[in-house]
Amino acid sequence: MFASILQRIGQAVFVMFCMTIVIFIGMNLIGNPIDLLISPSATPAERTRLIAEFGLDQPIWVQYWRFLVGLVQLDLGTSYIFNEPALRVIMQRFPATMELALAATFLSVLIGVPLGLYAGLRPYSPVSRIIMTGSILGFSLPTFWVGMMLILAFSVQLGWLPSGGRGETVRVLGVQWSFLTLDGLSHMLLPALNLALFKASLILRLTRAGVAEVLPQDYVRLAHAKGLSARRVVFVHVLKNVMIPVVTVVGLEFGSVIAFSVVTETIFAWPGMGKLIIDSINNLDRPIIVAYLMIIVLLFVTINLVVDILYTVLDPRVQFSKARTS
Repeated sequence: MFASILQRIGQAVFVMFCMTIVIFIGMNLIGNPIDLLISPSATPAERTRLIAEFGLDQPIWVQYWRFLVGLVQLDLGTSYIFNEPALRVIMQRFPATMELALAATFLSVLIGVPLGLYAGLRPYSPVSRIIMTGSILGFSLPTFWVGMMLILAFSVQLGWLPSGGRGETVRVLGVQWSFLTLDGLSHMLLPALNLALFKASLILRLTRAGVAEVLPQDYVRLAHAKGLSARRVVFVHVLKNVMIPVVTVVGLEFGSVIAFSVVTETIFAWPGMGKLIIDSINNLDRPIIVAYLMIIVLLFVTINLVVDILYTVLDPRVQFSKARTS
């Protein structure tokens, strides 16, 4: 097990190195930030000075080497717009995105697993058909449209929930959190629900498919033959085996929730990394973009490793070295 973990860590480091090349090359192909940072009326001398100040006059391999050295030292450059270390700017927004992603993942599991379990146990009931139809809508409806409809319904028409912002926060361990206050929770509910809709539909259908696959198995029939209660059979024998692929998908999708929360954060004015990266792309703030992408890559690699370990815990028949990787 330990040797396999070391092997996976080595693979993760190699993936990170490859992604540094992809990200660095990509950042140098999307335009020249000097065109946005300097006035068109600036003199050639001022333009040359600014280019040299940002190190953009160096050969591409020199810039990449400096980028790698800075990455090892956790120095990803200084934001062109904020004039602060890019990593610091990102980490100031990271808690807001993280708590929104955690809330959305919790809601998606809370909604998807029970409904999927019900639909799998009673596949031909009218309620199950309604549930499966709702899951199709969850896949099909655009996130931005659902977000606007949630604001129109619960904020504009009913006035129950705020339409944007993070609300009141509480500082714990030096970090501001909004889920610890009622006002913060009220601000978080709509964006978390909007972000969870697609994931809940995915988990619902995955759970239903897993239940349909597990129910005919011999060990489930044997459990019924032993006289075990239906509740015990479902929650001990059925649900435990269904949760193996669900945990895998939830783990991998958690990374995508963080990475692709851009639309939701923009609609609900949630001050997280997603909104920051949109502003940075508009301003060609390369250090912020690079820092954001490297954090997302690190998250995906870490989540993959954790999912592999959890996979073997839930199903000891799966060898860690053969566990799912991506």
